[in-house]
Amino acid sequence: MRTAYSVETVRTAERSLMARLPEGALMQRAAAGLAAACGQLLGRVYGSRVVLLVGSGDNGGDALYAGARLARRGAGVTAVLLSTERTHPGGLEALHRAGGRTVGPDAAEDIVRRADLVVDGIVGIGGSGGLRPAAAQLAALVAHSRAAVVAVDLPSGIEADTGEVRGAAVRADLTVTFGTHKPGLLIDPAREYAGSVRLVDIGLELPAEPELEALQHADVADLLPVPAAESDKYRRGVVGIAAGSARYPGAAVLAVAGALRGGAGAVRYVGPAADAVLARFPETLVSDKGPAHAGRVQAWVVGPGAGDDASAVREVLGSDVPVLLDADGLRLADVGDVRDRAAPTLMTPHAGEAAALLGVKREEVEGARLASARELARRYGATVLLKGSTTLVADAGGGVVRVNSTGTGWLATAGSGDVLSGLAGSLLAAGLSALDAGSVSAYLHGLAGRLAADGAPVGAHDVAAAIPDAWRDVCG
Repeated sequence: MRTAYSVETVRTAERSLMARLPEGALMQRAAAGLAAACGQLLGRVYGSRVVLLVGSGDNGGDALYAGARLARRGAGVTAVLLSTERTHPGGLEALHRAGGRTVGPDAAEDIVRRADLVVDGIVGIGGSGGLRPAAAQLAALVAHSRAAVVAVDLPSGIEADTGEVRGAAVRADLTVTFGTHKPGLLIDPAREYAGSVRLVDIGLELPAEPELEALQHADVADLLPVPAAESDKYRRGVVGIAAGSARYPGAAVLAVAGALRGGAGAVRYVGPAADAVLARFPETLVSDKGPAHAGRVQAWVVGPGAGDDASAVREVLGSDVPVLLDADGLRLADVGDVRDRAAPTLMTPHAGEAAALLGVKREEVEGARLASARELARRYGATVLLKGSTTLVADAGGGVVRVNSTGTGWLATAGSGDVLSGLAGSLLAAGLSALDAGSVSAYLHGLAGRLAADGAPVGAHDVAAAIPDAWRDVCG
């Protein structure tokens, strides 16, 4: 599992470690890892042209020491100093001793244009509010250069704790981060600026509870339900699907498709699209008596394609089993009905739906995804899966947040969310917690999307069909 920690936690760990190390040793560790990554990206260091963008903080010092290492290997290294009087003195001396040179921002345009590699050491993890004008001009120069760009710890201009980008920022091809991931490196929109991320271990001792978690294959494999020899369909869990309408029967079919591939032993369907569901999936258990009389289930999925009929939403929310609330169900549900539930609730909005629930513009949610997911979880007392290019799953208690980035842009297709809802609901019925069901379903759904697309357009039914392949890939 990848973990990310807040700026305050990182700084506390750094101070503790520096108190036990010789002066400057921690920065040298970071610079060594940074220089090694730059050398690998360049391929041939000797004769290459490297430009360092150096601010006044420790990131600038890291860049200068790394530049000195590259200069000793034969690179031509030039540092652009944004604040000469506040430049890290030890790093500056090391660069000069190694044969590097320095210039001011006014001389940067031609140097950046001819560079093979640009190292962004303008602003560190404490930066906020976007870049100042001089730094923003450098970021613009870099954006129009042919050079590969390496960010020191994180791209300058992004918010380390939130993933927000509030103004100009550097776009990197590679970010070399130290000690731990920072939340902004894993959450869009900032994640888009980070490029590939390489973690350099510098010996930080961090607490057990991170700010953010990101599951990997092994974590997901450990959470997936596996039937035992004595299992039957009821012991494996039965998921109820209350979805679809005369106008949107396909939503029911796709939610059932996701549920059938999600690990539960059986799927019960309640709604007006029974004929369409049975035509595609005859193994589905169908009822026309409403959710309260559908028979035993261990979890419900309600809302996909439901239209304006709130009766099924009210019945499902009144049950004593876990509930996944999606699509029209999010619009039709009352906050109090969700908050008052004793059993877990998993809400799965996209950015537009989240904005409507929070009473803000969609752009505000997209620009502050972490804060939005946490606020929804707090307001509704529910676990929230905020869909998007990086899906966030915020626990109902407001503590743990997980981020998932296994998806692909090809998943932005009608019905994809219905498949995800069915998959997550099935995992709820199989006994996973709302946090785990949301996290694992997002991971499998994203991976299934990649496998189904393979670089070409796909439909939601293709994604559902690829879930078993994703499952086998994770467990293999």
